[in-house]
Amino acid sequence: MTSWVGLSAAEIAAAVREKRATPREVMAEHLARIERLDRRIGAFRTVRAEAALAEADEVAARPDLDGLPLAGVPVAVKDNLAVRGESTRLGSAATPETPAAADHVTVARLRAAGAVVVGLTNVPELCVFGTTEGVHGTARNPWDTSRTAGGSSGGSAAAVAAGMVPIALGNDGMGSLRIPAANCGLVTIKPGHGVVPAGIGDGDWFGMSENGPLATTVRDARLMLSVLADGGVSDEAAPGAQDAARAIAVSVRSPLAGVTVSRPYTDAVREAARLLAGAGHRVRRADPPYPMSLGVTAVRHWTAGTAVDAAGLDPRRLTRRTRVHAAVGRRFVDGVRTGTARERLRERLEPFFAEHDVLLTPALARRSPRSVPWHERGWLRNVLANTAYSPMTPPWNLTGWPAMAVPFGTLPSGAPCAVQLVGRPGSEAVLLDLAERIERSHPWPRTAGLDLG
Repeated sequence: MTSWVGLSAAEIAAAVREKRATPREVMAEHLARIERLDRRIGAFRTVRAEAALAEADEVAARPDLDGLPLAGVPVAVKDNLAVRGESTRLGSAATPETPAAADHVTVARLRAAGAVVVGLTNVPELCVFGTTEGVHGTARNPWDTSRTAGGSSGGSAAAVAAGMVPIALGNDGMGSLRIPAANCGLVTIKPGHGVVPAGIGDGDWFGMSENGPLATTVRDARLMLSVLADGGVSDEAAPGAQDAARAIAVSVRSPLAGVTVSRPYTDAVREAARLLAGAGHRVRRADPPYPMSLGVTAVRHWTAGTAVDAAGLDPRRLTRRTRVHAAVGRRFVDGVRTGTARERLRERLEPFFAEHDVLLTPALARRSPRSVPWHERGWLRNVLANTAYSPMTPPWNLTGWPAMAVPFGTLPSGAPCAVQLVGRPGSEAVLLDLAERIERSHPWPRTAGLDLG
C-alpha cells in the first residue's frame, strides 16, 4: 500500500488525477499524521478535519479532476489569510473570532486548482517576528524541536517539514517565508512585487509583503507559485533554461552593519558557488553596495507596518513586545508611506543587478533561536535576537525583488543550512532554475518528521 505522506504535491496530484488515490485517503493519512505529531511541533492553530474530508470528497467529484494541477493535495494556510468559515487570528488575543465570509484570493486559487485546506497555521502576534510562539501555540523546528521553526510563517514551514502537508501557503514582509524555510529545510520563493496578489493586512506593509509557497522540492514550489500567480509563472522549466549561463554574484557579507555571518552559512554559500561555477555559470565574488543606513530603514518599515496593523486593536490584549513595536513605528508611518527610502535603495542596487543576473548569499546568519516564550520577553531582546540571525532577507522586501531560500548542507546539529538567491524584477523563473540545479546536486530529505515517532 502506498503511503501518501512524504510524497510531493506533484506526485500526489498525479496519483489523484490518474485515480491511483482518492483525495479522501490522501487527506486521511495527513490528518492522522497531524494528530500524531502536532502536539510536539505546534504547527497548527486549527485543523479542519471534518471539513477537509468533506472538501476532499467534493474534489473527487469534480468533472475537471483530470486537469487539476493540485488535485487532492492537502495544503496549510498561514493564519493571516482568510479561509472561508474560519476565523483569522494573526497569532493574537486581540483579533476577533469572526469567521471569514470568503477565501483570500490566494486560497481561492489553490482550491480552484484542486487543493484542500487542512487548517490554519501558527504565527507570532501580527506576524511581526522571526520566531513563532504566542497565545495560540508555539511552532518548533521538526529537525530540532529545541529550536524555533522561525517566523512569521513558522507554523506553515513546520507543517511541511514534518510531513503534515506537502505544501503550505505563507507570506513574507521581512523574510517571513525565507527565514522559516531556511530553518526547516524547505524551498520557498518570495515573488517580486505584483506577481501574486498580496492583500495581507492593511496595506501589505507598504507593499513589501508577498504571498508565496513553502514546499519540499523546487518542482512543488514552482507548481504552487504558478497557481498563486494564476499562470503568470510557468509550472515547468523552459527547455534549456537550466543550461543557460548566468552571471552570479556571491556575497557572504551581512547587509546590516555590525552583524556577522557564522561559518556554516558562509561555507554553504562558497560550496554552492563552486557547484554553480562547475555547471557553467559565471560566478564571482561581489558585494552589493548596501547603504550604511539600511538597518535604520529596515527597522522603520518593520515597526511602521506593525503600527498600521495594530491600529484598531485593543492594546491591552496585545503582548508587550507587539505594543512597543507598534508604538515605535507610529512615528515613522507617514515617512514610510512616501516610498522614498525604498526607491533610493532600488536606485542604489539596480546597477549591481544590471551587471549580475543573480545574487547568491547565506539565507541566515546563524541557526535559529531556542524555542522559548519569546512573546513574554522584552521588545529589545526580541529585536536583537531577530536581527542577529536573520539580517539577509529584509533588503529584498524593501526593493520588492524576488528572492528564494534553498536548503544546502547541514549545521553541526544536523539541522539544515540554506542559501538565498536574489534576482532582478521578473526573474522568478531564473531563480527556480538555479535552485533546481542546486537541488539535483545536493538533494535534502523531504520530511524531517519521519523520525518523530
